[in-house]
Amino acid sequence: MKLFQKLLVAGTAFGLLTPMAAQASEALNLEGMNSYERSGSKAKRLDSTTFINEVSEDIANLKGRIDGLEARQSNFEAGSFSDTTTLDGKAVFTIGSVDTEGAKDGVVGGYTGEVVANYTYTMNLNSSFTGDDNLYVRIKTGNHDGWSDTKSEYNTYLSAANGNGDALKVDKIWYSTPVGENNTVWFGPKIENYYMHGTTPSIYKPVLKAFTLGGNAAAYGASTSPGLGWAYNADNGFAISSNFTTQKGNTVTGILGDEGKTSWATQVGFTKPQYSVSAIINQKYNGWTDSYFKTTDGSARPGDGNSTNIGLRGWWRPENTGTATPSISFGYDTSETDATGNSNTDAYFVGLTWQDIFNADDRIGIAFGQPQKHEDDTVDPFLYEVYYDYKVNDSVTVTPAIFGGTSSDGAGKEVDMTGYVINTTFKF
Repeated sequence: MKLFQKLLVAGTAFGLLTPMAAQASEALNLEGMNSYERSGSKAKRLDSTTFINEVSEDIANLKGRIDGLEARQSNFEAGSFSDTTTLDGKAVFTIGSVDTEGAKDGVVGGYTGEVVANYTYTMNLNSSFTGDDNLYVRIKTGNHDGWSDTKSEYNTYLSAANGNGDALKVDKIWYSTPVGENNTVWFGPKIENYYMHGTTPSIYKPVLKAFTLGGNAAAYGASTSPGLGWAYNADNGFAISSNFTTQKGNTVTGILGDEGKTSWATQVGFTKPQYSVSAIINQKYNGWTDSYFKTTDGSARPGDGNSTNIGLRGWWRPENTGTATPSISFGYDTSETDATGNSNTDAYFVGLTWQDIFNADDRIGIAFGQPQKHEDDTVDPFLYEVYYDYKVNDSVTVTPAIFGGTSSDGAGKEVDMTGYVINTTFKF
């Protein structure tokens, strides 16, 4: 084999060994070869044994480098998430204001229309150990302060709000696992009832927290607490679930204790792709109160603080989006306490959603309803919101909204509230 042919074979072999490009360059000094050829000297003849030995040495050096890279990669992976852990999250920038008529009249707790800017940052961690189970951890922070994260009779609490004062905190943590073909069990030190229901009560996506769950009042009102739950979901769409949480169950009051505020909820539902109906009974004990979709009087729990709360929920959506026909979610709650008088309260909710109307993936939302109230309350409360979701891209959404309503100041006086907000959501 001529020298040129041998060099061609050697060059091809080194070309296949991409990580050794630098070494190949050193081994083949082309300029030196050109000089050698110009000098008229005769090339040293290479036999097959010499060539194979040189290539084998280069391959051995390459293997050593690859082994070193694999070792460094293993050290890197040792400090990262396992293959079964995923992380996603979002940041929400909020700018808005709220004005109440009561504030102008000197009522304590009113708002006078100042424009404020806040943020909320959320990280969701999901880990699986069997492929079917899940350990969920939500880490959250934010700097909301005032009307956007206050549980008041004005119902201005935003779904996107968090008031942790810039401190990262574990907001939720629980474990869920399937049992058999159709059963699921949850338990954890920080969980809410509605995460453990077998049927989704509403598909309306709200701006105000009062409109979550088809009306966040007596039947579905929840609290992040230690809890345990079970759900059965049949293949035909039928579901039944039962669960409990106990406020401050991580303290000396204990879970399901005589002094612990406990919510025990049992739900039955039926769901198909286009519609769902469900009913829930929620027994609440030891003064449990709900604070998002309420009036001051309506959320009170006279007597020994126990109540029986029944909720009806349903939703329907059209086969196709982009039409004038919206999806509809509705809810109705009734609550009975053990007080001797004025013991019953009720609430209702209606949510309408139009999708893909002006642009792909956009959303128009309108919701209204009556917060939880007693029959003989002197003020008929009302709450509404209107918003438009504009999806800038797959990760960024801008949502301008207006909301308002009528409520009581706690002294029987009617107060009108109006609010404006723009949320910018970044998902990752």
